[in-house]
Amino acid sequence: MEMSQRAARRTAGARKWWALVGFGAATFAAAAIGGLGVRGTSAEYQSLDQPSWAPPSWLFGPVWTVLYALIAIAGWLVWRRVGFGPALWAWCAQLVLNAIWTPLFFGAGRYGLAFAEIVLMWLAIGVTVFLFRRVSRPATLLMLPYWAWVTFAAALNFAIWRMNA
Repeated sequence: MEMSQRAARRTAGARKWWALVGFGAATFAAAAIGGLGVRGTSAEYQSLDQPSWAPPSWLFGPVWTVLYALIAIAGWLVWRRVGFGPALWAWCAQLVLNAIWTPLFFGAGRYGLAFAEIVLMWLAIGVTVFLFRRVSRPATLLMLPYWAWVTFAAALNFAIWRMNA
């Protein structure tokens, strides 16, 4: 009996860490889709009229790298507590919207449509934060920098859309 209990604990522990890899893979997939949307668009982005408060383009990569790690860990923490339920469906929805925005904005140059989409993403992140709050305070806190950055990105998207219409 003792041997089977240790094996069960070891299996559960391994499953927990493989799940973290899965959450990382999901966020990596969203980032990769976004990355495909920005290939070769740096010069185009630089040529757009931008507000004075627009960050330099080199900042986006490092910021998103950190945010995607936080998003993955937050989802994993919630999964560990309650499994896959409404909170993680909201997490998935915001991640899908995240993956869609970059190709709309950079790839297609559809700034108005991208703004409408980022508003939906912002709302989906808000729902995720609300649902995470009921499950895990650390997961909720990990989502807040992302929500703040998307708030800033939405304002930047709006300004670029208006300035380049």
